[in-house]
Amino acid sequence: METKALDVSSCLAKSLTLQDGKKVPGIDVLGHCVIVGEVAREIVRRSLPAIQLFPPGSELVAAAHDVGKVSPAFQEKIYRAIDGYRHNSLPGLETANPDQEKNWGGHPGVSQAALEGCPRYIREIAGRHHGYSPGESGPGESVFFGGAPWQKRREELLEKLHTHFDVPWPVVKDTTQAAVLSGLTCVADWIGSGSAFDGLRHIEDATDLPDRVQAALSAAGFVRPIMKPGLSFTGIFGPDFVCRPAQSHFIKAVTAPGVYVLEAPMGMGKTEAALYAAYKSIAAGHASGIYFALPTRLTSDKIYQRMNSFLDTVLDEASPLRRSLLLHSSAWLYETELGEEGEPGASWFHARKRGILAPFAVGTIDQALMAVMNVKHGFVRAFGLAGKVVILDEVHSYDSYTGTLLDELVRGLRDMSCTVIILSATLTDERRRSLLGIPAAAVPISAYPFISALPQGEALHELPVDVTDRMDVSIRRVADDGEAVEEALKRAEQGQQVLWIENTVKEAQKRYELLASRATECGIATGLLHSRFVQHDRECNEDTWVALFGKEGKARRGEQGRILVGTQVLEQSLDIDADFLITRLAPTDMLLQRIGRLWRHRDHDPIRPSEAYCEAWILSADYEKVLKNYKKALGKTVYAPYILLRTLEVWETKTALQLPNDIRTLVEKTYLERHEEGLLGTLQQDIAKEREKLRRFALLGVSQAGKTLPESKAETRYSDQETRDVLLLKSARKNQDGSIALRLSNGEALELPRDLKSRDRKAWRKLAAALSRHLITVPKNQAPLPAPAGILDWFKEYLYVGSKEQDEGSLRIALIKESGALAGIDYTEVCQDFLLSYDKTIGYRAEKTVDTEKEEDAW
Repeated sequence: METKALDVSSCLAKSLTLQDGKKVPGIDVLGHCVIVGEVAREIVRRSLPAIQLFPPGSELVAAAHDVGKVSPAFQEKIYRAIDGYRHNSLPGLETANPDQEKNWGGHPGVSQAALEGCPRYIREIAGRHHGYSPGESGPGESVFFGGAPWQKRREELLEKLHTHFDVPWPVVKDTTQAAVLSGLTCVADWIGSGSAFDGLRHIEDATDLPDRVQAALSAAGFVRPIMKPGLSFTGIFGPDFVCRPAQSHFIKAVTAPGVYVLEAPMGMGKTEAALYAAYKSIAAGHASGIYFALPTRLTSDKIYQRMNSFLDTVLDEASPLRRSLLLHSSAWLYETELGEEGEPGASWFHARKRGILAPFAVGTIDQALMAVMNVKHGFVRAFGLAGKVVILDEVHSYDSYTGTLLDELVRGLRDMSCTVIILSATLTDERRRSLLGIPAAAVPISAYPFISALPQGEALHELPVDVTDRMDVSIRRVADDGEAVEEALKRAEQGQQVLWIENTVKEAQKRYELLASRATECGIATGLLHSRFVQHDRECNEDTWVALFGKEGKARRGEQGRILVGTQVLEQSLDIDADFLITRLAPTDMLLQRIGRLWRHRDHDPIRPSEAYCEAWILSADYEKVLKNYKKALGKTVYAPYILLRTLEVWETKTALQLPNDIRTLVEKTYLERHEEGLLGTLQQDIAKEREKLRRFALLGVSQAGKTLPESKAETRYSDQETRDVLLLKSARKNQDGSIALRLSNGEALELPRDLKSRDRKAWRKLAAALSRHLITVPKNQAPLPAPAGILDWFKEYLYVGSKEQDEGSLRIALIKESGALAGIDYTEVCQDFLLSYDKTIGYRAEKTVDTEKEEDAW
């Protein structure tokens, strides 16, 4: 135990590295705490007054986050980072050992201990400002934290903060509000540690503090958008988009924060209905922004373009940061400066994470789901979503694990004054009720389309909608893949636009290669879309093929026949139109989504060959054959065999569909609970056990008790495999001046200068964003071996390379050889169990070199 302690004025929050490399004292703890509190106060001021997310005094708990830095171990660590300091030479630090900090979660653990006795939730909010809960570590007067002399200094600091802000501790009503306040504290700390406050040593130096706070928040993108008033539906989406009855009824139903479900057929315009309802909510002051959550990155990128067009129309010319709000997500990274954790090389310099903090964003459901999980920075995501319109698309496509999390997310969003809009073509009634948080019905509803509205504080409103448009589809089940290949080629030779959907990336790659080898000599164009392309190549492929199969490709349809091969990404949220569909057997809801890509643009009258008729082929043996040997017949499927057999049973005799009339019946028949015997009984028990296991995983994930999970281990779409980010390059070398010369995966040259951060921060962020476009996410067992630590050091100024302290997976790096094969950064072995390769047409490929029980991740 220390017998004395440093004065509060001598306690440093940070050290500072000058341009010449010299390390000097940075701002003191009091100054930093005041800055962070003032940033939090301004964030609260900029939030919507109608959405009461932050109780009075919120800025005080944000300011108190770093009270734990007033401790001997931390102060000794900071002083040792300063040039010329002799270890343990200051009074009160004679026996201090910085290595001990890991025993109590670092200074956040001390903050949590020091605030014991404060109102409920205050100490926990302060303790997790680094993204995770440090755990219990004893009272503030513990000998580990310096004993009574140091706790007295911490109390002096808290008294100074009370005097400065002149507010009491906030009264936090529940864990949801505590999560939002934790996110506020965390983000305010990031911004308060940014370049806007460089050069300050003490709070007395900050005579221009209000101006610095305003500038820092605007630079970080925390602006309230201004919407053009009174825009009509056609005024936003154009004269071709006449508001249909289902759209009109849904828009009228969205009156306040709450939960709203729109069940309607594929191609009905659910996206436009959701966006117009969001526009009305924001214009009325009921919401502060939009987060559009989708299942996969492919759909996210295409919806982003539609969102951009929407924003370009609805945002007033005087809206702050209007240009930045319209830029692609990677540009948002370098146009805005979030502060310490959002800088290049830090974990939140990533488009898929940062978007959740932007006023408007499109992203994957995974980021939203982590807002209700005990995962690092989960509460930052809760803060980012609070008060917004959150649109959840393709909800039917989630398994039991993600479904349980989704129910928890919807409940949490409702408590955070969000307007939650759920879009689906194929929900069961049981699933709809679960999302709304209402009891199951004795008899499921049969009406379709259907609207459910549950505004805050009101009763549930349910509204069936009349069908105004029907489509007949011919269905054929085919057991022979060879027959399907010949049919696809024949139809494409006639000039038809053919879609072929497989259930895994591996099978899609194989099918594409076979079709492409035959198609070239017939004058047929072929393409491949899945998620395992680097962003640059993925965008090129998407732009080409989604344009050709989309409305804008109407004039080019007659040029030649085409075959587009892909995975589940083709069934979700893509506005594409095919003349003919071939699909591998999948659950009923997925099959219907895929069939929804057929003849989708009937209203726009695309030119179709005379031989074309609306037909889908389903690749599967007949039900009895599959039942006799389901493992061989279904192969290594990513779907539960029981659900596939139930699907096949329902579709076995189907030769025609009428949409949307048949949708509800097919879905309910597939998922209807019933007693099974024999093989089906065994498989039913298997799926029940798996669902229960996944449900328990999900509930464990949302539990706030226990150890906070690193993001890499907190899978929201359940898989038994972790994933890793892989940087793909053509070449890399270190120059004599310390800069790194790269040739990127597309052949472009890029140089990463040393210490660019201190010279040109925007150029530094822009280079980091450009480099991140050549990352790809793959299963851990199919990733290259870890690069040597020295190689990772080349990139840590620009990319997040991982954190051993938080048990997070490290960045992987591979070089693409001329043959397409991947090699280690120094041309060493890249992977022990797989032959890895990359091609801009095929994507990332992992071919087994040894037998393994792991299945490929479908996405």
